[in-house]
Amino acid sequence: MDELVEFKTDGGASVVVAVAEQSRGARPVSRGDGVLRQAGQTFNGALESIHTAAESALRVFRDGELKPDTVEIEFGVKLTAEAGAVIAKTSMEGHLVVKLSWTPSAGTTPAG
Repeated sequence: MDELVEFKTDGGASVVVAVAEQSRGARPVSRGDGVLRQAGQTFNGALESIHTAAESALRVFRDGELKPDTVEIEFGVKLTAEAGAVIAKTSMEGHLVVKLSWTPSAGTTPAG
């Protein structure tokens, strides 16, 4: 059963997240409508590793030989009280979708 975990933002706002696992890294916090678990880190701190992963992936695709006009990187993010944000998996593998696109230059025609 999902458990509610409360993350605080760096600005002090609360973000409540439903997590599927037992939150060993969280402490109970009583609220008028039930019990939440307080995450051991801020929401911003939890997402920092995902931000770093996205920057690294973008650097790989932008700085390579392909030189796409646009790069889209999509991955699921799972929040846990213990580990913060992690890249969610689908089936047995990590979930990451990369889309690269190029816009033909003016005056050029497609090959073929």
